[in-house]
Amino acid sequence: MLSGRRLDLLDPTPVDIEIEDIAHGLAFVARWNGQTRGDWPYSVAEHSLLVEALYGRLNPRAPAKWRLAALLHDAPEYVIGDMISPVKAAVGPGYGALDERLQAAIHIRFGLPAQVPVAVKKAIKKADRISAWLEATQIAGFSAEESNRFFGTPDVAMIKGLSVLLRPPVEVRRDFIARHRELLDAL
Repeated sequence: MLSGRRLDLLDPTPVDIEIEDIAHGLAFVARWNGQTRGDWPYSVAEHSLLVEALYGRLNPRAPAKWRLAALLHDAPEYVIGDMISPVKAAVGPGYGALDERLQAAIHIRFGLPAQVPVAVKKAIKKADRISAWLEATQIAGFSAEESNRFFGTPDVAMIKGLSVLLRPPVEVRRDFIARHRELLDAL
């Protein structure tokens, strides 16, 4: 990793995880395989910031630790990349196991339980699907009807005023780290 840490993908440990490495990697991983409008790719870091904001709108009384879990929901992708679901399925169960080991190490590193409660995981997934709907309609060329079929129809109040941002990686990385620090300070 750029921090100098050596991360063993087959046996990741919390001591080898740094937020700067996560933020840097996620700021350079493109969602939608880079097939989005705009001059910058839409990064997993930007997506993660949006998911955390949506999770907060959906769960305004959620403690900071679950908002942190929402921010970090795709954190393993800083080293394994973002793959679409059909590719993950084709790779097989090994991909899921690798993702789970990395996620557990990341969670433990930042004071979260290795596994978040099922209800929290479902709430984060709901925010993730709303984010996908916004991304699909705003930058990936989907109509609202197509997005409704693939991701469900979002509550208009939940998405009011939200825009998908396309920014240089340096800005996204900075904002991801800043939000991470704010949430850690609130724990």
